[in-house]
Amino acid sequence: MEGKTPVWYYLNFLFMSMKFFLMSLFIIISVLVHAQDVSVEKSTYGVQTGLLGFWGYKETRISNLLALRSELGFDTEIFGGSFYDRTGIVFVPVLIAEPRYYYNLKNRISRSKKIEKNSANFLSINFRFHPDWFVISNYNNVNIISDFAIIPQWGLRRHFGKHISFETGLGIGYRLLFLKQEGFSKNDGEIAIDLRLRFGYTF
Repeated sequence: MEGKTPVWYYLNFLFMSMKFFLMSLFIIISVLVHAQDVSVEKSTYGVQTGLLGFWGYKETRISNLLALRSELGFDTEIFGGSFYDRTGIVFVPVLIAEPRYYYNLKNRISRSKKIEKNSANFLSINFRFHPDWFVISNYNNVNIISDFAIIPQWGLRRHFGKHISFETGLGIGYRLLFLKQEGFSKNDGEIAIDLRLRFGYTF
């Protein structure tokens, strides 16, 4: 008569089977997660403010790593000196269109970093227009020179919690000034530098 199989044998077999099952399940889930396409948000929008203005924006997905950002807001200019009795401040309307390439989404995912609300580094081309529609200032009769700029940029965007965002960037490009004076107009160009430092709220 053969002896009975010890209980520890069954327990060990059950333990090894569960271990194999859990490892297989983990591998399958990992493959499925990494097989998914990493992508920017389909649509995200919010408001931002910085040292030199405040803006509302919307980003719309074009492809997995490319989004089109549109902005409407006010850039701020501050002036003063011995010719003025007080420091002047001017809010100038600005329209911006900016395609963005978020190039390190996959890298952030691989390091278990968040990419929600397009939290990643990006390369972009900033198309910016200041129309001479109106200005808001603490001085009367303030005029601005309308201009259009194209500025390639590098930047990064991060989110804290569900809604708070931080964004910084640096770009160097070209700005075209539309000069108008005494019945004639001409265009003039100059180097444009954009140093971005913004905090915002994402809806």
